[in-house]
Amino acid sequence: MQIFRGFLAIGFCMGLSVPVMADVAKGIETLEAGDVQGAVQEFQAAFEAGDADGAFYIGRLFEMGLGTDKDMRRAAELYAAAVSKGSALAQNRLGLMHLNGEFVLQDYKRAAELICASADQGDANGQFNCGLMYSEGKGVAQNAVRAVEYWQQAAEANHVAAINYIGQAYQSGTGIEQNAASAFAQFQITAAAGNPMGLHEVAKAYASGTGVDRDLVKAHGFANLAAVRGLDEARVLRDEIASQLDAASLETAQAFARDWKAVPIDQAG
Repeated sequence: MQIFRGFLAIGFCMGLSVPVMADVAKGIETLEAGDVQGAVQEFQAAFEAGDADGAFYIGRLFEMGLGTDKDMRRAAELYAAAVSKGSALAQNRLGLMHLNGEFVLQDYKRAAELICASADQGDANGQFNCGLMYSEGKGVAQNAVRAVEYWQQAAEANHVAAINYIGQAYQSGTGIEQNAASAFAQFQITAAAGNPMGLHEVAKAYASGTGVDRDLVKAHGFANLAAVRGLDEARVLRDEIASQLDAASLETAQAFARDWKAVPIDQAG
């Protein structure tokens, strides 16, 4: 199957870091060096040698219009080719296309089949998205417990959104026993990595004393950090807390935010 067509060399860094076979890994390295044509040749060779992800990565280039005209239909064809050979990455992406009806039929059942197959192969994005399918009852019977189970699998791979969704599940008691302290612990992980939602939820917890001892200085500091990342709700919370602090406490809170440093998600737990 010839899947390389008409690519022009351009500079681009995809920043991809997933377990792949040698030829695909070389293709990613070549792409990061700015040689799109060379990368496609590596991906093509990988696919022909039996690595299904080779077609997936060329599909991504067509989808994003990198080195070629953007062509979503061609991307979908390549994802389907990769799926036929068992690519978890392609299963997840093509599943999302079916979920949203993007250049393929909108089909929740097919979306769930593909996405959850990706999840069962261990792809963290597939695990998170499969959890969403079960949470929302799209293509599968709604099942909050199974949703949390898939999110927990993704969280083991440090999937930030999955960790946040587990935190929300603990908050509401949906699919798991309600536990404010456990919810705080989940959000604390993503907050430490600089995630806006995690920072905001930690700020709210400190402000209300839910799942952790109340601490308005820390609440202000974390709300300040979330606000600078674009969350309007965090800015409102920060200003509400500021009205409750004296000048010295407000200075301490601002110093906390100023000196705070994010850590990589795999070090945040």
